[in-house]
Amino acid sequence: MAYELYYWDGIPGRGEFVRLALEEAGADYVDVARKDTAAMMKIMASRTEQHIPFAPPFLRDGNVLISHVANILFYLGPKLGLAPQDETLRFFANGLQLTITDFLVEAHDTHHPIAVSQYYEEQKDPAKARAASFIDERLPKYLGYFERVLRQNPHGDRHSVGDSLSYVDLSLFQVIEGLLYAFPRAMKRYEEKYPALAALRDAVRERPNIKRYLTSERRLAFNEFGIFRHYPELDRDGS
Repeated sequence: MAYELYYWDGIPGRGEFVRLALEEAGADYVDVARKDTAAMMKIMASRTEQHIPFAPPFLRDGNVLISHVANILFYLGPKLGLAPQDETLRFFANGLQLTITDFLVEAHDTHHPIAVSQYYEEQKDPAKARAASFIDERLPKYLGYFERVLRQNPHGDRHSVGDSLSYVDLSLFQVIEGLLYAFPRAMKRYEEKYPALAALRDAVRERPNIKRYLTSERRLAFNEFGIFRHYPELDRDGS
C-alpha cells in the first residue's frame, strides 16, 4: 500500500522534507493534495477521525495518521532505511530534526515577523530588521552547529548521524538549498565557512534517486509562497 502524503500544492515547504526521504528510498507514495486538496481539507475538518492533524504535512500509512515533519520522519526513518539502528542515535537524529524545525521557523519569520495573516508588503520594515538579525546572528549559529555535528561524528563527517545516510542529511540538504535561494548574498561564501555542510549538500544532490527527483516534475521550485522566499531587500552579505 502506498504512503499518502498530504501537503499544500504549489510550494515545497515542510512537505519537501518528507518527499526527499520517500524519493531517496524509492518508496511508493501519493502526493495527495497535488491532485485533490479537498481530500486533505476533509481530514483536517473531520468530526470522526480519531487522530486529526492540526495542519499539513501529515502522512497516512494504512490506519496510522502522523503529523509534523520530525514525527513523520521519526516514523518513516527505520522503515525506509534512513535512520540508525541504534536507539540512542535515533533519538539524536530526532533531536537534530527538531532543531531543523526551529531553524525553519526563524527563516520563515524573516519575511513574516509580525503576523502570518498579513502580506509581506505590510511588514517590510520589521522584516528587514528581522532578516538582518537572522543573517548576522542566527544563520551562523545554526550552520555552525550543524557543521560541528558533522565534524564531531565519530564515524566521519560525511553524515550527521552514524555511518550512513539518514533523513537528517536529506533535510540539511533542503535547508542549504532553501538558504541559497532566499539569501544568495549571505550564503555566497558558505562553502569556505562550512565545508562539511557544503560537501554533504553536494553529495546528496548526486545520489541517483535524488538526482532524478530534482529534475522531475515532482520537485517543486522554491517560490515566494513557501518558507524560503527571495526578497533582495532582505538579503545582504553575511558577517
